Amino acid sequence: MSSACAVLESEMDAIPAAEPALPVSRRPVMVILSFVRRRWIAHTVILLAVLAAVGCSVGSQYAVKQLVDVLSAADKTAVWSAFAVLAGLIAADNLMWRVGGWQAARSFVAVTGDVRRVLFGHLLGHAPAYFADRRPGMLAGRISATGQSIFKIESTFTWNVLPPCIAVTFSIALLASVDVALAGVLAVISALLCLVVMRFAAGGNALHRDYAVKAAVVDGDLVDVINNASLVRAFAALRRERRRFAAGVAEEMTARTASLHYLEKLRIFHALSTALLTAGMLGWAIWLWQRGQASAGDVVLVTTLGFTILHGTRDLAVALVDMVQDLARLAEAIEALLLPHDLPDAEDARPLRLPRGEITLEAVDFAYPDGRAVLADFNLKIEAGSRVGLVGRSGSGKSTVLALLQRLRDVDAGRVRIDGQDVGELTQTSLARAVAVVSQDVLLFHRSVLENIRYGNPAASDAEVLAAADAAGCSGFIADLPQGYDTLVGDRGVKLSGGQRQRLAIARAFLCQAPGLLLDEATSALDSESEHMVQAALTRLMQGRTVITVAHRLSTLRDFDRIVVMDRGRIVQDGSPAELENRPGLYHDLLRRQGLHVLDAAVAA
Repeated sequence: MSSACAVLESEMDAIPAAEPALPVSRRPVMVILSFVRRRWIAHTVILLAVLAAVGCSVGSQYAVKQLVDVLSAADKTAVWSAFAVLAGLIAADNLMWRVGGWQAARSFVAVTGDVRRVLFGHLLGHAPAYFADRRPGMLAGRISATGQSIFKIESTFTWNVLPPCIAVTFSIALLASVDVALAGVLAVISALLCLVVMRFAAGGNALHRDYAVKAAVVDGDLVDVINNASLVRAFAALRRERRRFAAGVAEEMTARTASLHYLEKLRIFHALSTALLTAGMLGWAIWLWQRGQASAGDVVLVTTLGFTILHGTRDLAVALVDMVQDLARLAEAIEALLLPHDLPDAEDARPLRLPRGEITLEAVDFAYPDGRAVLADFNLKIEAGSRVGLVGRSGSGKSTVLALLQRLRDVDAGRVRIDGQDVGELTQTSLARAVAVVSQDVLLFHRSVLENIRYGNPAASDAEVLAAADAAGCSGFIADLPQGYDTLVGDRGVKLSGGQRQRLAIARAFLCQAPGLLLDEATSALDSESEHMVQAALTRLMQGRTVITVAHRLSTLRDFDRIVVMDRGRIVQDGSPAELENRPGLYHDLLRRQGLHVLDAAVAA
């Protein structure tokens, strides 16, 4: 967890109140429809524009037929009327496409924004265990890919699937004016052809999904290596990583080639089928003309409509198979991102009331999902405003206690209470606002120093940020940075030293103004000089707060009110530092291992 105020905060508060809710269904089509409904008026305008445009396009072909018949009859008075109708339909056709395109440029892009905001908000609501099992690069890539897939699906459907469907339907209806039997046979054959194409396309879902998974893995590998570029260089692993990445790309390319080859088989089948269908339709029209049952204009109409049907069904087949690929990628991303939260707020969750900082764990049992038991019948009460250190051997359950207090995990049995209120019945936002956290592993955003400190309280003024930085002992080194408070700290704060990162985290915690403070090995990885500066800042931070700290260096706990010694998930000793120092037991043994009693004896001498 970030070594800052554990505030589940303002980024989500900034989302508009009208933000679309999380889709109920996990089926790709239903997910898309849930976002389209959010902007149904704009999408209705686009739909009507496409219908009008295609209607004008097919209607213009009938107008050509009328013009040919008028010219054949040498009717000079009607020719200009037929021309005006044809010109008007052509103009309306082009105008309607532009109306739909203009509206789509706004609406389709807006949908991608809705999608990414909702997925990002849902992703942040997952428990830490979710992120521990997944690569950040893959998750980020899937959010972007989901927005892009939905944009492509909407665009493909609107411009490449819907128009051919409408055009073919209108064309068959117009053919009925020439010969009802011809229109009927064509309608049946077209419907059968569409069913075969759709069934054939669905058969490639496994190939398309395999490609989507391998593409996500490559994205994850790429981000993982970039984030650890210094490690790659330190171990001279550049060639090794190149080979590994090349192997991943090769697998992705193989999967994509298999997916595309399947689609090409479908296109070949469709091309042969539509070519035979169009030839048969034109032959039928010429046969009708020979029998005097069709005019020259009718033959022209059948010819133009035949090409419309040929091109329409061809475009439809291409668009459908492309949509199948996009839907497969969307389905893969949805399955990874739209998982239910492990630790959701209770339906009747309420905010923490008047937090003072009293903490109670009552008969708590806890085991990790792999079955590893950590706490058993664990009881602990900490008075508001007191400072308590948790010590013990590695694996004794100290960090687990901190995780349960933040509700990063749920207990298997028992209760965890803050000021008498069960944390499982509280909103996680109010719980996070009541507790500031500083840990050994400091996490910073690749943002400015000012933004990283203000993350603890987005509403803080510049003056408050400067005061927090001064209290945490940051002012001196910040003044030496190239742009001062505007200096970018680099990915995870890589441009700063360990001590500087810790003091920024403490400044961030100062801004929280939370009554509770959790310290998890906050100074264990620092050198002596940095530890001294950080410890001084922590002492100021602890004033007036309930403090629980997990510490490896026991010398940092001597001024605490109480030491709780843990072993194998149980409390084995509990008392003030002075009481436990001279009492036989685990704490006394830990002191001796760190040479603290020897140091005391030397000072006394």
